[in-house]
Amino acid sequence: MATTTRRRSRPERALRVFSEAVRGHHLRVWFGVVLLFAGIGAFGYVVFFGWDVSDALFMTVITLTTVGFKEVRDLVTFPERLWTMILSVTGVAIIYGTIGIVAETIISEAASGRREVRRMRESVSSLQGHFVVCGYGRVGATVAREFEHVGETLVVIDILPASLERAAKAGLLVVEGDATDDATLRAAGVDRAKGLIACIDSDANNVYVTLSARSMNPELFIVARANTEGAEAKLTQAGADRVVSPYTNAGRRIAELAVRPHVADYIDAALSHGNLTFSLEDIEIPAGSPLIGRTVGALRADGAVTLAILRHDGAYEPNPPETRVLAEGERLIASGSTEALAKLEALA
Repeated sequence: MATTTRRRSRPERALRVFSEAVRGHHLRVWFGVVLLFAGIGAFGYVVFFGWDVSDALFMTVITLTTVGFKEVRDLVTFPERLWTMILSVTGVAIIYGTIGIVAETIISEAASGRREVRRMRESVSSLQGHFVVCGYGRVGATVAREFEHVGETLVVIDILPASLERAAKAGLLVVEGDATDDATLRAAGVDRAKGLIACIDSDANNVYVTLSARSMNPELFIVARANTEGAEAKLTQAGADRVVSPYTNAGRRIAELAVRPHVADYIDAALSHGNLTFSLEDIEIPAGSPLIGRTVGALRADGAVTLAILRHDGAYEPNPPETRVLAEGERLIASGSTEALAKLEALA
């Protein structure tokens, strides 16, 4: 299972720093060589042949760049011609050297994926109201597929190249790094995100990610994975809005299938993305919504059945009467045809 717990090794970090330093060194050396030969050329015209500085510098530049302008003075002596020929050959060497350095830089960037990393970074920096998934193992990949079905924008954080490659092939935006690092969370846009899923296979890391993300974005909705029974309370204290234990949920699911198989099948069918006949939806009633002041009975007439209402105090009001009036800030748990729920959600 992929995880974000392994940090980049020291040799890997050293190799990256060294390669970047080498590329920067090449550019500095090239720029220094150009300036050096331009200075030597102008110096030669001034000292050896008595030219003024303006003519000497102009003649040196047009010679090194091989632009072919007319000489500023007639080259009457052999030493002047020889000096100019030397500068011409030097200019050709500099031009070909420049082409080589540019080609090396382009090939190096393409080989190392720098352009793709830059594209990813630019795409993530423009996001607002997205979700961040920390860890792209079996659980994280399943979460990503579910988000894809509902059309939510997702950014995946992982430290393993294989996991990031799988996420990128699935069309997801990725950020390489340790999710417990604040800089990595910022790179994924946690401060602008709508929600975060901490599904690393380490409870300690999930707690750390939850604490960091909550401090960066107090309004963030955080769902965390608990791998052990005692971790659920710690994740809640760290700031997780919901805590999920795959093993506990699996046990409950097995029991429900054994005791209430048809109820479980109905819920599965309602939440299935392939089912186009009926569904379940969680619909918020924001400020200014046309649903404010409408009754539950009016919604039923439009084809949506209100199973429950989540009130401001956090309590659920199950099976509300048809005369119940909807208020701002409440949430509806509604059932009905996919078409009716889509219209209701658009109206809300």
